[in-house]
Amino acid sequence: MRILVLGATGPVGIALCREVLLSMPGSSLVLYVRSPEKVPDDLNSSTQVTVIVGQLTDLDSLAKAMEGVDAVCSALGPSVKKGPFHPSGEPLAHAYEGVIEAMKKNNVKRLFALGTASNEAPEDKSDIRFSALVTGVATFARNAYKDVVKIGKNVSAEDQLDWTIVRVPVLNDHENRDVIAGFIGDGKVKPWLARIGFAVFVVSQLKENSSVWIKKAPMLCTP
Repeated sequence: MRILVLGATGPVGIALCREVLLSMPGSSLVLYVRSPEKVPDDLNSSTQVTVIVGQLTDLDSLAKAMEGVDAVCSALGPSVKKGPFHPSGEPLAHAYEGVIEAMKKNNVKRLFALGTASNEAPEDKSDIRFSALVTGVATFARNAYKDVVKIGKNVSAEDQLDWTIVRVPVLNDHENRDVIAGFIGDGKVKPWLARIGFAVFVVSQLKENSSVWIKKAPMLCTP
């Protein structure tokens, strides 16, 4: 399987790339990055990894990176540290529009997109913990909140793609690889997740070629 990874130089993206190499040894990765110097040495030196430098707004380069790809895994999202200073105008959501266009041009159907509790799912129920999280983000990082919400709307509107919005709560650096996937308010999902959990979930779906979460937005958590 050939997998295009977006956001590959962030903590979640790096964890995802390493998990693919660990658990899917026959696969290859295409990392489409803006800053190649941020790609870790272990990924840069792997014969299974191809690094392509480009902007998400460069549709020609993005379409070329998409050639021969079986799935797109995106770890794109607003920086937590820069949350209150995230630019206006939903730049990431607009970038996703280009990603989706490139996928269609290359007949790439499978998309995993990083999401948060700000992305609503019809299966969600009331949960005061998650409501507090979303309210905090919407209040103190309004631009980031609007961008994430718009990303979710853009992705979920696509009937031609087999998309999954993989929602994550508060992330930490613990090494617990156990993951629960469900929906807010289901009594199982908690508001924390080890970063590796995102990678473990996405890779498990790729390996199993599972359709369980297609056109759905599961919320992940660490038990």
